[in-house]
Amino acid sequence: MTRFLTGLLIGLLLAPACWAHKASDGFVYLDQTNTPPQLRIDLALRDLALVVPLDRNDDRQVSGRELQDARAEITRYLEAGVTVAAGDATCALNGLQWGLTRHSDGPYAAARYAIDCPGDAAPTRLTYRLLFEVDSLHRGLVQRRLGDSEQLAVLGPDQNALDLTTVSASPLALFGDFLYQGIVHLVFGFDHVLFLLVLILPATLVRRNEPQRGPRRRLWELAGIVTAFTVAHSITLGLAAMDVMRPPIAWIEIVIALSIALAALNLFFPIFGRHTWRLAFGFGLIHGFGFASVLGDLTSGTSQTVLALAGFNIGVELGQIALLLLVFPLLYACSRLRLYQRAMVPALALAVSAISLYWVVERVAGLSIA
Repeated sequence: MTRFLTGLLIGLLLAPACWAHKASDGFVYLDQTNTPPQLRIDLALRDLALVVPLDRNDDRQVSGRELQDARAEITRYLEAGVTVAAGDATCALNGLQWGLTRHSDGPYAAARYAIDCPGDAAPTRLTYRLLFEVDSLHRGLVQRRLGDSEQLAVLGPDQNALDLTTVSASPLALFGDFLYQGIVHLVFGFDHVLFLLVLILPATLVRRNEPQRGPRRRLWELAGIVTAFTVAHSITLGLAAMDVMRPPIAWIEIVIALSIALAALNLFFPIFGRHTWRLAFGFGLIHGFGFASVLGDLTSGTSQTVLALAGFNIGVELGQIALLLLVFPLLYACSRLRLYQRAMVPALALAVSAISLYWVVERVAGLSIA
């Protein structure tokens, strides 16, 4: 058990720089109602900087001049990473428009193309390969329009092609895609995982002047806390994805980092009291806006918003339950050790606080770029 806790602490200390931002997403809009069909590709400047030198003078800002100088490299990268085919033939992408657009998490390079397939054939397949070579968690979010129908899809390293011969994916397939992405977003969203960790820790502690509680009762109490977090983030996830309320994601990421630090410090100084479910509900409202940053820019204005939203939200909940069932028994078993109560929990809480405050500073500094 001591080795487990030590490994967890070391992992926390090594991870912050790698997981400081929201999940990386590219957006592809395919409009087959036009003749010829049109394709638009949006990729975040923050992500582009991983593969194309944008900030050439290293001042942590990308000027209009620097972006213009990198235009040829950016378009080459986009055109190599997103391809359209008609059968065995590759369709040409003829540039129509190039510039900047803005999504919830900052500026994106945007390129619009007319799709020219040999013999005026209809496109049959779209393939997405952007950023997979540097970020295996990157996803291509696709919105396709064909007549009165719409299709949403998520493309990743293991499934990077979209079949264009069908009018739309089945509702079950769409639901399953977003269910899976919700699980991935939770499990690999390190900031949300840390918040769940500091919600779990109090349930493993044995405090003075408190009645003895067995593991089953503690687990039920913890389930109530996580449910409060789920209800809260479901509310704001729905509001944001439906375009009712969408605060700037850059500020939301800062508040999320602060919420994790405050939840960790609440272990030492219970400024929010012992009613952890209230803390979970309050900060869950903020975290919901963070989850929505994945969906809002893709599903806005489409008829499949509710189905994608339901799948993603249930996926997030399944990810939470999986982490709860995995982490709580291990930490509860450790709670019998005096070292756990007196040293490891304070060390974990301090590590989480330090990581979260590091993120706050980095995200505030990054506002000038985003």
